[in-house]
Amino acid sequence: MITTYRGEALRRRRRLLTFISAAISVAAALPLSTASSAHAEAPTDSCRKTHLAQIIFWGVACAQPGQPVIGAFGTWRNIPIKFESVATPKTTVRAANRLVMVPNTEKSPFANSVEVGLYAEKTGQTTSSYQPGWIESGENGGQFHNIAQGTDPTKPDGTNHTYMLIRQPSGDQWDVLYDFNWVGSTTDQLKVPRGNANRIDVGLEVMGPQYVTVPEISSRVQYLNEGKAWSRVSADNTAQVASLGICGQNIPFTKPPKQYQPPYCFKTKMTGGSSFTQWSVSKPGPGQSPSLSGNSSLAGPGKTVDLTPGVVNGVEQADLARCMENSPDACLSRVPGLSECIRTARLCNAAAVNGKSLISAHIKAEKITKREIGKRAAVSFGVPERTLRVTPGDGRRSGSHGFGAQSSNEDSPGVWTVEASAATHGLQGRNVTFRGFRATYSTDSGQLLDACWGRMCDR
Repeated sequence: MITTYRGEALRRRRRLLTFISAAISVAAALPLSTASSAHAEAPTDSCRKTHLAQIIFWGVACAQPGQPVIGAFGTWRNIPIKFESVATPKTTVRAANRLVMVPNTEKSPFANSVEVGLYAEKTGQTTSSYQPGWIESGENGGQFHNIAQGTDPTKPDGTNHTYMLIRQPSGDQWDVLYDFNWVGSTTDQLKVPRGNANRIDVGLEVMGPQYVTVPEISSRVQYLNEGKAWSRVSADNTAQVASLGICGQNIPFTKPPKQYQPPYCFKTKMTGGSSFTQWSVSKPGPGQSPSLSGNSSLAGPGKTVDLTPGVVNGVEQADLARCMENSPDACLSRVPGLSECIRTARLCNAAAVNGKSLISAHIKAEKITKREIGKRAAVSFGVPERTLRVTPGDGRRSGSHGFGAQSSNEDSPGVWTVEASAATHGLQGRNVTFRGFRATYSTDSGQLLDACWGRMCDR
């Protein structure tokens, strides 16, 4: 009987392995819209730990596909963000919708990361900036870069834009792409051990929630596996965090029961069934009903599409323009040559090479003063205002060079450069400080152009 039982068990095991092998083969051939065949537990614990800061609040979805990830893709529309017209000299007020890649989560959920997204910030009582950009958080500090390309990237006009992070073919660094064009590369990311779980976060980050209103922003996400195939993450492998609370839900441990109410709450929704297709999040402003909603469709706002003729690096530009207008999350599979181009060339979208508006449209009639910029930088970087050195520039902006160094930017009419050697947390909410920072702001709009902190300023 023992022999028979073992023989039957072996036969069942062989049939199971055959079934699993066949299932993997079928899953590899499934179209993009299906869930990934890999399975892993949702990164609930790491997602919560990463998004529990006291002055920064998040409405995000965290995905861990369960297999090596060498690329992340996100797309959403430029949605208008409203700031209250009040003075906030001691509070940084901003909202950002971000795609974040944490390549190596082996040591800590707070590991080095790179993010790209849309950043809006209150720059004065009645002024604000609105811009795409990217941030690297590393062992030695961090860096922020404004993205100065694309079709009207600084206008909240409902236009679709795409955000991508692609691991370089050799080494451990990542390329950053906006609207399918290269805009920068990391320099301080960790080596990714074989089998390490990568994490992708997407969604809204808010500071000063009582002063900002964010209509619904709907982000669609995909990841690139080692087989160079774009897939969606299984919903089972996704965790959600709304650190302000969900509008209308009961606040724990309150008697009598109270509910989360604007402006201190988020509205969130994940759609796609078994696959994580879309994350929608909004944050009502002061006095608003929790039912704040927006248009979750990626269909464009109905403006005329600028059809750039010809083929660039194997990509038919007219096909790409039409796809960007109506279904940017499908472009990688529908536009011939695009998936290959983003891995082998820096330029894939000719229409987005030069931005039509580098500086945000919300500009004061007079220049931003030295004192205004100093106060704002002190709050943003968490350093005493007396430790700052603020100097004017002639249109050159800071790069990832040494303290006091600048690199050319002919598009900006003037800048303020702010420097300090005091300890700073940089522009991210990690519980880590670094020595010194440098940041460059536009004198016209107060818009942050670039910044570095810690030893990243020495590169």
